[in-house]
Amino acid sequence: MSTPRVRIAPSPTGNLHVGTARAALFNYLFAENQSGTFILRIEDTDLERSDKKYEQNIFDGLRWLGINPDEGPEQGGPHAPYRQTERTAVYEKHIRQLLAESKAFYCFHSEKELTAEKERMMAEKLPVLHGCAYRDMPPAEAEARVADISDFIIRFKTPQGRSIVFPDLIRGDVAFSSDLIGDFSIAKRPDVPLYNFAVVVDDHAMNITHVIRGEDHIANTPKQILIAEALGFPAVAYAHLPLILGADRSKLSKRHGAMSVDEYRQQGYLPEALFNFMALLGWNPGGDQEIFSKEELIRIFSLEKVQKSGAIFDLKKLDWMNGEYIRALSVEELLVHAKDFLPKSHTLYPASYVLKVLALEQPRLKKLSELAERVDYFFGASAYEKDLLRWKSISDEDIAVSLEYCEQILRSLGKGASKDTIENTFMEAIGEGDKGPILWPLRVALSGKKASPGPFEIMAILGVDESIGRVQAALQKVR
Repeated sequence: MSTPRVRIAPSPTGNLHVGTARAALFNYLFAENQSGTFILRIEDTDLERSDKKYEQNIFDGLRWLGINPDEGPEQGGPHAPYRQTERTAVYEKHIRQLLAESKAFYCFHSEKELTAEKERMMAEKLPVLHGCAYRDMPPAEAEARVADISDFIIRFKTPQGRSIVFPDLIRGDVAFSSDLIGDFSIAKRPDVPLYNFAVVVDDHAMNITHVIRGEDHIANTPKQILIAEALGFPAVAYAHLPLILGADRSKLSKRHGAMSVDEYRQQGYLPEALFNFMALLGWNPGGDQEIFSKEELIRIFSLEKVQKSGAIFDLKKLDWMNGEYIRALSVEELLVHAKDFLPKSHTLYPASYVLKVLALEQPRLKKLSELAERVDYFFGASAYEKDLLRWKSISDEDIAVSLEYCEQILRSLGKGASKDTIENTFMEAIGEGDKGPILWPLRVALSGKKASPGPFEIMAILGVDESIGRVQAALQKVR
């Protein structure tokens, strides 16, 4: 077998979605495992919806994930150009070949006629396909008509009564009847191809050996096989990945937590975590291990272990996995990733101070976007309502007594007191009994939050002087 060459060919009509990213990842892993070549091709023939900003988003998203093409618009390569809009001459050549060989034909049905036909078939519960009345029009007559009008498309002359069978590397043999395909469109004009035609020409021109894509494309496969045969192109191997489903097993959507890759980045997911998570969407190497390095995934990946049934997108699992990756970082590495998620005022503090803050929160984090709200009080006192200081039903006077006592204890400490020293001093001073009436107001005074780390950890980072200042500010609320 020749060295595998695989591709993804997204349309730049929106930001890089997790479904496209998963397909890119599986192609990348397969190519890396087989010492093959991974190609990125941009299918931008939809001129109305395609946008350079979306193309750039695709480039940036793949780069952020660590899915690096060997060939593509940015990388170049021996089969350039890698944008469909730059390959129109190639498509026109092959379109005219099919027309000349009577394997394709001009269709002159109006959009109104085609819509009415579709509605009738749906009403009669018939397969929606087009058996075109123009397929046998003499070529000379068709060409003469084309010269006078612009309202036409080019269709493939689908052979009748044929079973199209192809071996799917995931699903086994898949069969389609050509009678259920119809005469499908392949171009608006000879120089304006449609998807099913352009992808076949490009796959051949770029020596693609394996087409690995989502099962939502499986109905396109027999059409593409027919086009390839008509053009005399050798067959490629197909593998159709299971759909990504929400927890309710419906097609993945925003309501299930599905977002663009860029949105996951903005929410503070690490690229390594998303890479790992997506690799397990429809692929299972066996065993209980769930955390894999990129190198491990490349080494063990195979299409044989891709499942046929839909893959469940479990956002809770992604959060858990991201938390595991966050905790695996050194605190210095975490700071590099976290800079854009910390309060802007963190730049006013020494790096050593910021590292202490991160070390405190690191064990609790699931995603970096949680940081700003969790740690803002370390970079400036938080505003809060007086009632938050109240432990159960104690009075303002009792709160004040507790805070005054805490201030006394704090003043007995040295400025550089450690967390253990602070804790031991407080616990000895408080003694036995209910500690809530003292420690709850203290913690709220320090953090301004209903939920936060313990007061001893907070004071060890804030320092004695700042802690005293916040206790005094809390006292002003209850006096």
